[in-house]
Amino acid sequence: MLSAAELWVEAESFDNKGGWVVDQQFIDLMGSSYLMAHGLGSPVADAETTISIPEAGRYNVYVRTYNWTAPWHDGEGPGKFNIKVGRNKLAKTLGSDGSAWGWQYAGSVKLPEGDTKLALHDLTGFNGRCDVIYLTTDDNPSLPDNMEQLASKRRHELGLDAAEPTVARYDFVVVGGGIAGMCAAAAAARNGSRVALVNDRPVLGGNNSSEVRVHLGARIELGPNKGLGRMIREFGHSRSGNAKPAYYYEDEKKDSFITAEPLVTLYPGYRATAVRNRDNTISDITIRNIEDNSEIILEAPLFCDCTGDGTVGYLAGADYLMGREGRAEYGESFAPEQPDSLVMGVSIQWYSEEGDKPVKFPEFNYGMTFDDNTCEPVDMGEWTWETGMNLNQITQAERIRDYGMLVVFSNWSWLKNHMKDNTKFRNRSLGWMAYIAGKRESRRLLGDYILKQDDIDKNVAHEDASFTTSWSFDLHFPDSINSSRFPGREFKAATNHRFIHPYAVPYRCLYSRNVDNLFMAGRDISCTHVALGTVRLMRTGGMMGEVVGMAAALCRKYDASPRDIYRYHLPELKTMMKAGAGRDASTLPDNQKFNRGKRILPKPRAFMHDDPSMDMRE
Repeated sequence: MLSAAELWVEAESFDNKGGWVVDQQFIDLMGSSYLMAHGLGSPVADAETTISIPEAGRYNVYVRTYNWTAPWHDGEGPGKFNIKVGRNKLAKTLGSDGSAWGWQYAGSVKLPEGDTKLALHDLTGFNGRCDVIYLTTDDNPSLPDNMEQLASKRRHELGLDAAEPTVARYDFVVVGGGIAGMCAAAAAARNGSRVALVNDRPVLGGNNSSEVRVHLGARIELGPNKGLGRMIREFGHSRSGNAKPAYYYEDEKKDSFITAEPLVTLYPGYRATAVRNRDNTISDITIRNIEDNSEIILEAPLFCDCTGDGTVGYLAGADYLMGREGRAEYGESFAPEQPDSLVMGVSIQWYSEEGDKPVKFPEFNYGMTFDDNTCEPVDMGEWTWETGMNLNQITQAERIRDYGMLVVFSNWSWLKNHMKDNTKFRNRSLGWMAYIAGKRESRRLLGDYILKQDDIDKNVAHEDASFTTSWSFDLHFPDSINSSRFPGREFKAATNHRFIHPYAVPYRCLYSRNVDNLFMAGRDISCTHVALGTVRLMRTGGMMGEVVGMAAALCRKYDASPRDIYRYHLPELKTMMKAGAGRDASTLPDNQKFNRGKRILPKPRAFMHDDPSMDMRE
């Protein structure tokens, strides 16, 4: 009996993505990235690649895809696309049926042996998505459906099990290329450590990148360690504001800041997918490329989790918290009476643009119904557009992001097509909407000390005082008006600011209590939900990273653990923190202001946001 010929094609590996975007946010749930047609209601250009047909024959074509509006709408969804193989466009419309990720039959096509073109043809611009295209001469193939089978099939088809992965060794591995991770990597490198910086997107900056567009909040260079934060002036944006045009966020400056560090090796577009823990010590991590799925093993004596989600710590078995602690647990008056799973949610920011003539927008009605009383008659949405506060930010991450997109499209469709007086919107078109979720809270990894409300309220002095938090207790919750209109399906947030005196947080909040060589910096540090409300700002996270980077250099110097730095080398760390790891930009020639190899940008100024009541929040 002859075996069937087959070909497995990962969509994210296409040579030419066209207008489709690589979405890696849900690799932990999916097993890989996928391609998405993020066209804001206008079909995007075809994604194309060349495939090699192993033998001539008639091939059945299957596509793993998802009708993304299924959680809210029973009918056909908006994310429609076709498959093209060679000169043949298969007639079946994909992406609009079903209620979960799964295989859809695209049709059959007769193909000669050898190279041919394969393309994804978007039909709507409404976020159709494609994971895998599978071509086979078998008329009744066995398609892997559950995640375990799918992962095994994927690894086999990609040759990952048979391949010998590249192994690289560093003094310090930082996972997460947001502001905290950038500062951790640079501070360690400037103190002599060889550093790997792993970032699962092609651009640095996390929520401050042009992909998410949140401005840098909180203050830097505050006592007792006034040297901390000066580093952020080297790459911080010179304009402030959320949901602004891409150039506001100056991605080039962040890239130049890292590439100017000779001891930092940047791994852009790589995600940490596995951790090996031996005797409560991480020996190595596996990182996977979000496009070609190649794997690299990174070994080091020290690691830092700057992923936001505490992904490395979770995979290593680190202790962590999620949700809100009860009031009595840490004696916090701002905490609820009973513990629950409520968290601060995800923002999908967006804005529209004014034109000189009327612009149409397609009807979009997929389970989210607005009217003139419930719609949001606005031309942009920033931090207050927040979803998923009552859902699990890890296991339900795709649903949370998708709901954020659903409400923007649904509301805009009402404003454009049904609002009685829509003069304000007639000439406006959607100019930009994020598809990378702007997260605020998920796992918090536990350290030797857990920061709580009482520390900040009473200005408790700790001998290991490190970075200073300056933001208010800023804890988002569902907006009451939005909740009354959309109970259980809120998409707007509110907050109550409780102002604080700037407070220096213990160093012991920056390393794991049960994984001996793991630091953390950013929103996943050791704190309660209440305390997170003041430490989660990005400038504050950058200072955390700076402290961690200097502590990592001391660990290398003394062959010590993060805990040992607190026990035996705290005076030296204090000296380093007072000085900081930043450089004085005024001492550099104009053509070397942290933009090596890039166009020269204006000298940045730090945005000192002293009034947290202003609507420029994270």
